Amino acid sequence: MENLAPTKANLMASKSSLEFSKKGYELLDKKRNVLIKEMLLYLERVKTLQEEMNTAFANAYQVLQRASITSGMSTVEDISLSVGEADDYFIRFRSVMGVELPEIVYKSVPVKPTYSFFTSNGTIDEAILIFNRVKYIIYELSEVENSIYRLAVEVKKTQRRANALENISIPKYMEIVKFISEVLEEKEREDLFRLKKVKKRRLVKI
Repeated sequence: MENLAPTKANLMASKSSLEFSKKGYELLDKKRNVLIKEMLLYLERVKTLQEEMNTAFANAYQVLQRASITSGMSTVEDISLSVGEADDYFIRFRSVMGVELPEIVYKSVPVKPTYSFFTSNGTIDEAILIFNRVKYIIYELSEVENSIYRLAVEVKKTQRRANALENISIPKYMEIVKFISEVLEEKEREDLFRLKKVKKRRLVKI
């Protein structure tokens, strides 16, 4: 501020910067609130999905254990190798306040056995059905967790920028505006005082 000349031009520029900083802070505050609301919705979903997945996994491993006992580990391993890689989904994105959030799109379809019924039993069928359900829960959970992470990162960035405006930029420009205004006001008072003295002298001469 020592190097800033207290001129009307600098006062106008500082007022403009102050107004810009205040509007920027308001926009960032609104963005932060929208992102937090969005994140809270995902947090509600993630808790339900995690509980659902834990239950499904526990059931699946119990059934898989029974299948291993009744059919043998080698049979279970052979059948697991016949199951193809999942390709029944695609990922698209939607934008929330500039944050790209993933959406995993899939269609739940009945399981098509890829193994012989002669070498398996009902427990293997049951295990495959449960693990198929787990797969879809994982799709949803990965979408939600990834979205929460992206939102959290953006909230942190937005908070940091808002704090910088609120605690650094806005106070700085307020101080500059106050300083220049006070200097100009003092200068105006001095000019007015001089003008009055000049007028008084002229009146005395007349």
